[in-house]
Amino acid sequence: MYEYSDFDAAFVAERNRQFRAQVERRLAGSLTEDEFRPLRLMNGLYLQLHAYMLRVAIPYGTLRSAQMRQLAYIADRWDKGYGHFTTRQNIQFNWPKLTDVPDILEALAQVEMHSIQTSGNTIRNVTADHFAGAAADEIEDPRPVAELIRQWSTDHPEFQFLPRKFKIAVTGAPADRAVTASNDIGVRTVLNDRGEMGYQILVGGGLGRTPMVARVIRDFLPKADLLPYLEAIVSTYNLMGRRDNKFKARIKITVFENGLESFRDAVEAKFALYRSQFGGADQYLLAEIKAAFAPPAFRNAPVDAYDAGLAADAAFRTWAGTNLTAHRNDSHAIVTVSLKAHGETPGDASSDQMRLLADLADDYGYGELRISHEQNVILPHVHKSDLPVLFARLQQAGLATANAGLLSDIIACPGMDYCTLATARSIPVAQKLALHFKALGLEEEIGALKIKISGCINACGHHHVGHIGILGLDRAGVENYQVTLGGDHTENAAIGERAGPGFAYDEIVPAIERLLRAYLDLRGNASETFIETFRRLGAAPFKAALYPAETEDRDAA
Repeated sequence: MYEYSDFDAAFVAERNRQFRAQVERRLAGSLTEDEFRPLRLMNGLYLQLHAYMLRVAIPYGTLRSAQMRQLAYIADRWDKGYGHFTTRQNIQFNWPKLTDVPDILEALAQVEMHSIQTSGNTIRNVTADHFAGAAADEIEDPRPVAELIRQWSTDHPEFQFLPRKFKIAVTGAPADRAVTASNDIGVRTVLNDRGEMGYQILVGGGLGRTPMVARVIRDFLPKADLLPYLEAIVSTYNLMGRRDNKFKARIKITVFENGLESFRDAVEAKFALYRSQFGGADQYLLAEIKAAFAPPAFRNAPVDAYDAGLAADAAFRTWAGTNLTAHRNDSHAIVTVSLKAHGETPGDASSDQMRLLADLADDYGYGELRISHEQNVILPHVHKSDLPVLFARLQQAGLATANAGLLSDIIACPGMDYCTLATARSIPVAQKLALHFKALGLEEEIGALKIKISGCINACGHHHVGHIGILGLDRAGVENYQVTLGGDHTENAAIGERAGPGFAYDEIVPAIERLLRAYLDLRGNASETFIETFRRLGAAPFKAALYPAETEDRDAA
């Protein structure tokens, strides 16, 4: 895993020193809140409904065990004993005092972490496949490239004041687990017809009030050309992007209004200029970075304990069926630790849970953890013989929920419980859905399903790309929840279509029950998933289930 260079350490230390001085000036009254706001946002500090919120970067979702322990320490000393993992592989602390934030940043720096560029109109935390370096289907570990992009983009002098925030995601496998098509730039590792490795580059994705799926701007880009090509894209956007209306300032609007071909021509012209300026320096740096991401020395041992556990323990067998993923090394497995226990807040982890996860990573996972965009924690390398005892320890901590990829594995933004932008609650809806379907005993029968919930049009809960998306809005002071159907965040990316009128807060759970009972009746067989049934039949039968009164009225007419 990547470790800070002397430059990295000095850079972060200087930024922290500057921000400490800025906080002191704010507290002394020599900076107004309006003057302080852009300074705090450059360091990931927001002012939310009830308190400040500090967003800490977890680049490409990768953590060492010592870093997870430090996050637990920060949660205990300066917050309320927990942290919230987000859809951009960050962690948010919701209750820090302004006077303590400089000390928190110092504590983060001790374990090579920071909150730089987790806000503002700049290139945000670079995200990646949460199974990076472990997945059986992986062409190449995308994290070295993600780290290269992080270094290039951090404090880039041209890209600190872009028209709007800018997000980049990288994946190294055919299965897209990084939601690349919903990012401003998506980087997908591919092989061309000659077996050469390179990148497919997507541009112009994004959710929010104008959701769009990113489009391919380069089908195959040689590996050595990545940084100059990214520089050409962002530089073109910086010049062409709108600054007259923040709702039309994202690159997706720039590409849409100018046309992909016109935008591509401008990018290619800049790329021709930039390519020679890099001079291969980025490739020397990439080679150094790659060495830090060498896989661990995988333990070679029998897996008899795993087979025995599957045979003897039904709970372990159920958990293994949902929360384990195939590893590139047959004797190992990728473990998804669900932060979605039924009735709990999706993505929240207590300090005790964080410390346990760090211990488990040391004891069974070569000291590595990942944070997924789905707000869960991943142990990427666990020998199968260790899985029964790992499961037992997770059970004791309430972290062994066997629901990865099922209905209750819900993505949800903080909503009106925390966020100043939210227009409705998200967390209680997620909690009620999880508990309701658990009580009905239908979750396992329903099977693979992605429900995503946002508390406002900004779509931090990714509702547009949920198989079932729920968007909370304010209608004359009353919460109203719209439902979208058929979204997809994978390599088959699609924006869900709005089903019809919204539902009141106390109506949304019964509406989703009607929808899913209809799915169980409509599916072709027990293995056909919700999204497969929706694609086969279209929206009509599902809309009829959501709005039975309207269907009855039409039938009567």
